[in-house]
Amino acid sequence: MPRPPGDWPAPRSAANGARPERALSVSELNRMARRLLEGDLPAVWISGEVSNLARPASGHWYLTLKDEQAQVRCVMFRGANRGVRFAPANGQTVLGHGRVSLYEPRGDFQLILEHLEAAGDGLLRQRLEALIARLTAEGLFAPERKRPLPALPRCIGVITSPTGAAIRDVLNVLRRRFAAVPVVLYPVAVQGEGAKHEIVAALETAAARAECDVLIVARGGGSLEDLWAFNEEIVARAIAASPIPVVSGVGHEIDVTLADLAADLRAPTPSGAAELVVPDSSEWARRVERLAARSQAAVRRRLLAEQRKLATITARLRRADPGYRLRQSAQRLDELGQRLRRSLARRLQVDALRWQGLERRLHRASPALRVAVTRDRLQAGRARLTLALRARLRATGLTLAGVAGRLNAVSPLQTLERGYAIVLAADGTVVRDAGALRRGDAVTARLARGSVTATVVEVLPPEGGE
Repeated sequence: MPRPPGDWPAPRSAANGARPERALSVSELNRMARRLLEGDLPAVWISGEVSNLARPASGHWYLTLKDEQAQVRCVMFRGANRGVRFAPANGQTVLGHGRVSLYEPRGDFQLILEHLEAAGDGLLRQRLEALIARLTAEGLFAPERKRPLPALPRCIGVITSPTGAAIRDVLNVLRRRFAAVPVVLYPVAVQGEGAKHEIVAALETAAARAECDVLIVARGGGSLEDLWAFNEEIVARAIAASPIPVVSGVGHEIDVTLADLAADLRAPTPSGAAELVVPDSSEWARRVERLAARSQAAVRRRLLAEQRKLATITARLRRADPGYRLRQSAQRLDELGQRLRRSLARRLQVDALRWQGLERRLHRASPALRVAVTRDRLQAGRARLTLALRARLRATGLTLAGVAGRLNAVSPLQTLERGYAIVLAADGTVVRDAGALRRGDAVTARLARGSVTATVVEVLPPEGGE
């Protein structure tokens, strides 16, 4: 037997009428008993019939659990009974879990309950745990069997009751997040004996039609017995065998069913399932805008690169043109024109700087009359400058025309225009001496327009006998 704590007086023998040094008070005795009970007895499961159930305004529950031979007082405090998912009643058989204690003010032996469920739920829970263990060992819930959901489904199938709150919650969330995605309802019963067969048939129908690329299996909250259709083995196997990814949203967050374990993704509630299958349309639109901007930037960069590549190829083609060398003289003319333009540009720049100096001086001169006089002088200077520029341009144009005329005069093409011809030997060299030819040699004469091929008939000596 456990010994009392050191601060409690140890009992002494009352033999020979001797009195103890100090007697225990009733409260001390009850406190000792409570500590012994709570310290030495583990938490227990207990089954019994409810009687004397009381629910005062404090929110705590007081009841008695009894069987044919005994009874025990029980208390379930408000923080614990909030998790009870049924309304206990007198005469109902329940299964409870709690710790043994003693109510000190009255010395009542009692059980402080921390969990309470209908007795039938306990049997169902044992059956569910056995099913989970067997199907887990079989590999039905293995993570590698799970399939990813489509980023944006073309159509969403919902397998649930057409009149329950779950379908309304799912439709409200889908409409808010991405209203453009169509929804197909496969109506089924979500509880009762035939519910499991309707759910399996709906999964098979959705697979046969292949009109949706993601399915939601949903139901609102309820007791374990209410949710049992989603704990049936045939439902779990049908979900695992579905060729379409399945999201399970059955009950509340604390409910875990076989359907949740077999589905490709589990949601805590039907609304949560709807949020998982579609993206937020506003975020999607912002993402599309960002992708469009990136695509446009990439296209612009590609176009710029191709334009540069085209310019490089074009320049190479121009340099490879056979007439490139014949245009060298024209290029020289262009260079002279560029020099002229640069000279004019420098002169214009000098004049522009001069104008800027005049304008600064004008701003520094504050009297109105001086401003007006200076403005008139500036306008006159601009007019003289314009006349000078025009005269300079005319003179430069005449000079340019003269240079072009002299260049044209020394051009071999101009000589051909006057009726001369260039004679080429068979090897393409220019014939300058008739003595280099022999009778019967083939020659080519290039004229101003076209050329002729001839055969040497006779070679004559140069005039003067040289």
